[in-house]
Amino acid sequence: MGCGSCGTATGGEQGCQSKGGCSTGGCNKNNVYDWLADMPLSFNENFNIIEVAFKKGSRKGFYRNSANLSLTKGQLIVVEAAQGYDVGEVSLQGELVKAQMKKNRVSERDDTIRAVLRIAGEQDINIYLDGRNKEQETMIRSRAIAKSLKLDMKIGDVEYQGDGKKATIYYTADDRVDFRELVKVYARDFKVKIEMRQIGARQEAARIGGMGTCGRELCCSTWLADFKSVTTQAVRYQNLAINTEKMSGQCGRLKCCLNYELDTYNDALKKFPKNPDKIETEEGTAYLRKTEILKKQLWYAYEGQHGNPFKLDVETANELIWMNKQGKKPASLGNYHVVEEVIVDESKHDDLVGQVSLTALDDKARKNRNKARNKRSGGRNGDDRRQQGKQTGSDKPQTEGGQQQDRNKQQNRNQGGNNQNRQGGDRNKQQGERNNQQRNQGGNNQNRQSGDRNKPQGERNQQQGQKPQGDRNNQQRNQGGNNQNRQGGDRNNNQNRQAGDRNKPQGDKPNAPIGDNTEHK
Repeated sequence: MGCGSCGTATGGEQGCQSKGGCSTGGCNKNNVYDWLADMPLSFNENFNIIEVAFKKGSRKGFYRNSANLSLTKGQLIVVEAAQGYDVGEVSLQGELVKAQMKKNRVSERDDTIRAVLRIAGEQDINIYLDGRNKEQETMIRSRAIAKSLKLDMKIGDVEYQGDGKKATIYYTADDRVDFRELVKVYARDFKVKIEMRQIGARQEAARIGGMGTCGRELCCSTWLADFKSVTTQAVRYQNLAINTEKMSGQCGRLKCCLNYELDTYNDALKKFPKNPDKIETEEGTAYLRKTEILKKQLWYAYEGQHGNPFKLDVETANELIWMNKQGKKPASLGNYHVVEEVIVDESKHDDLVGQVSLTALDDKARKNRNKARNKRSGGRNGDDRRQQGKQTGSDKPQTEGGQQQDRNKQQNRNQGGNNQNRQGGDRNKQQGERNNQQRNQGGNNQNRQSGDRNKPQGERNQQQGQKPQGDRNNQQRNQGGNNQNRQGGDRNNNQNRQAGDRNKPQGDKPNAPIGDNTEHK
């Protein structure tokens, strides 16, 4: 957890802004909540051992406060080291330190426990921060050097000592690595003493940290201190699919959380039959299809049956298997099928979101398409419905006033239809006259052009003594153009008369339906 998601606030900023040593214990790795913080330091006044964390909890150790310094949690102190001194922060003190020492099997009388020198001063803190700032650059450079020497190893982390005179490089490797030449190159480039420390894949993931597939921080980098071996038996006992991608953590090994519920599954499996693969019945042999360990249920199905398996509890399955061992067969598994009753809690409110159909938008689009199709049809269906409504309404008894209103409406419709037909005939007649005039004009223009073309030829023929032939050709062409014009005019007049004859009976027909007038129009 970072300062942005912390519940405490100092000076208007979120979190304590200690960047790794907050009092809530949410920023460091492998934190222990000090639930005895308000109690005295120890019930035994001679107990003066404290727990000190280095590099945000990546490494912890026990140190003896021989000088009885007044220390608080998260305070930076200077402690002894194998060579020189180191700077760390106080993580625990008091009675909880005894519990941690007992857990890690460290004795209070151990002479290897080093002493606390002093509270870190300003100069000590500056040197400590300078070393922390150089760790990332040093790790990148060390990886490049190891690759240039063609060493099969992976540099995982680099940690500088508090005095800045020593650097510990953590690496992982499958085989033994001869890094004697590598250490010389590191010492020459970094100008500090180099210590190489090999760690496993789980320890590397714990030091680097990260997020698991569950959405939480890695257990090894938050609270898990000891790593127990995880085997594939844990996967089989929990009836899980053996999928290496899902079963492996960021370290590339099986997830440590597979051991968390293993004891619960082992206790539940003690009540299951040892050989539950099949059960003999009079209907046939039923084979095991599925096992639900925590629900203590087994699912069986007959050979060749693909659906509707029979659900049996553990006690019934043990009884049927014991009957088979005695040479007896039950009639059918349907007599022992467990039926679960679905209990509906009516006190809860209805799920309004679940009641919305996913096809609501499709239905709306279909209605819009149907509506557009009806509009394109020209409203014929609506006219038919109105006409049917009039016919059905005429069957009902009406008063004299209602009958008079119907007759008036019908007369108005007939008059409107006659007017429309007369207007249509007049329009057709005018159109025919315009077409006749245009054709006559076209024929005259053609005749004039033909006469103009023939005139020079006639003049030449006249000069040559062939005048009668040119005159005869000119007259024939003019007569042909006039005949074409007369025939075009006659055809237009005939068409206009036929259109008027068709429109006239419809307008004069009594009580003509409106829909029929609309179609002829």
